[in-house]
Amino acid sequence: MAHVERSMDQQGGAYSLFQTATMLEGRVRARTEELTGLMHRLERSNEALVAAKEEAENANRSKTRFLAAAGHDLLQPLNAARLSASALADLPLGPEAVAISGRIERGLQIIEDLIKTLLDISKLDAGVVRPAIGPVALSDLLDGIVASFRPLAERKGLRLIARGPDLVVASDPMLLQRILQNLVSNAIRYTRQGGVLVAVRRRGTACRIAVYDTGCGIAPAERELVFEEFFRGGAEGEGGEPGLGLGLSIVRRMAVALDHPLDLASRLGRGTRMGLTVPVSLTPPERAAAATPLATRLTGARVLVVENDPSTADALERLLRAWDAEVRIHRDLAGVEAALSAGMALPDLLVLDYHLDNGACGLAVAAHLQARTGARLPVIVTTANHGPQIAAEVAALGGHLVHKPVRPAQLRALLTYLLA
Repeated sequence: MAHVERSMDQQGGAYSLFQTATMLEGRVRARTEELTGLMHRLERSNEALVAAKEEAENANRSKTRFLAAAGHDLLQPLNAARLSASALADLPLGPEAVAISGRIERGLQIIEDLIKTLLDISKLDAGVVRPAIGPVALSDLLDGIVASFRPLAERKGLRLIARGPDLVVASDPMLLQRILQNLVSNAIRYTRQGGVLVAVRRRGTACRIAVYDTGCGIAPAERELVFEEFFRGGAEGEGGEPGLGLGLSIVRRMAVALDHPLDLASRLGRGTRMGLTVPVSLTPPERAAAATPLATRLTGARVLVVENDPSTADALERLLRAWDAEVRIHRDLAGVEAALSAGMALPDLLVLDYHLDNGACGLAVAAHLQARTGARLPVIVTTANHGPQIAAEVAALGGHLVHKPVRPAQLRALLTYLLA
């Protein structure tokens, strides 16, 4: 009897183990099915994320291409408007007309700054801008910035000073100049009394460039927001205008592109300090040759303008004639060839638009005249395209590149230099 009872207990235990194993197997199967389903959902989610990422990247590239094309189209009429406004200012006007002309010029300048800044932000975000690092003489750079902003500071009754050792830093000269220009401009805009100091200090293998102002300061809650696009804060700038809210946004993007750490410190009612850390260069910068003194008159100079935009061509003609130059305007190379065949005298200087109708290039006019005369004529090439390829083509031709919108003072200085 005892043997039978032990046998039945063993059978019961085996059956219990069998039930437990069956239950565990069911749980494993269910959990495996759950994990398999989860893996499938993750795969579908990853595929959706990859597709969304590709769509976002395509949209960003399309935005960059659109802004580049739209920027060229917007800068073209703006270029004509600025040239026309400058020609208008040269005419004998009454006090009210002079005031209106000044307001027009200021409005056009704001539009130009906005378009250019938006294009720069788009290029930086898309990774199109690649810094060209080289040695930069910091004292020369700061002297130029102080000289350009000092009249604005003096009009507001402010002091503008740059101090520090004569260092050579490793940076992209154009991007570094833009950063410091924006910082100084921003400091002057939001400072009503006192002044702005640009201080340079050596720190081991790097140097720190700090822009101090005695302005209104920035509240702690706004110190990160000031780097966002179109954030203007509560402070009013020059003339009661708060600014576009893009200066510090592009400063931060450029600093990131250059790998130059940027920091901010501020006290409300006391002022702000913006600091940029830049590595010191062991390579001396190349010194440019001294410029020839500028002439002061354009009387009688024969200037050939090739421009396919009628409004820009008309504005250029009015401006050059106001400077007492003899001007001939043509839309393309065929027009120039026809005029030369009809007896037009060879020009003293060429002002050529790079992009002409039907894909033609203004550089072809310079090449044609060089082949015809056997000599290189002074050439100014205008374009709204900032691409390095165009700059290289113009340099290979021995020309001078001027980006649109053309600044009349810059154009006149370049004309008188080339004709001197």
